[in-house]
Amino acid sequence: MQLMPTLIHRNYVAAAAAQNDVYALGGAVRQKITKRTALTADYYYLFPGNTATNFRNALGLGVDLETGGHIFQLHVSNSLGMTEKFFVPETTGNFFAGDLYFGFTVARHFTIRPH
Repeated sequence: MQLMPTLIHRNYVAAAAAQNDVYALGGAVRQKITKRTALTADYYYLFPGNTATNFRNALGLGVDLETGGHIFQLHVSNSLGMTEKFFVPETTGNFFAGDLYFGFTVARHFTIRPH
């Protein structure tokens, strides 16, 4: 489990009513199901302000699949953005109304051993 106090600062915002500083509180969990499989979830609550009035809280669910040295992460979210700058302050989708986006990442684990 993880709790994430969050501050996103944007130097430039497109509208005068938009906030340069957006405060949020995130939470995440990861639960191993088997030795090579885990379920994940994350949620960001936007604190009250113009951003919270115009955008939604981000929610994501996922699964991690480990295969030898690779880790495949498959996730579904109501946010189109993939980095904090976009998914915390600019989520427009409603997760429970079917506004879902699918994403994935692949990571490779390397081990360097001295000769």
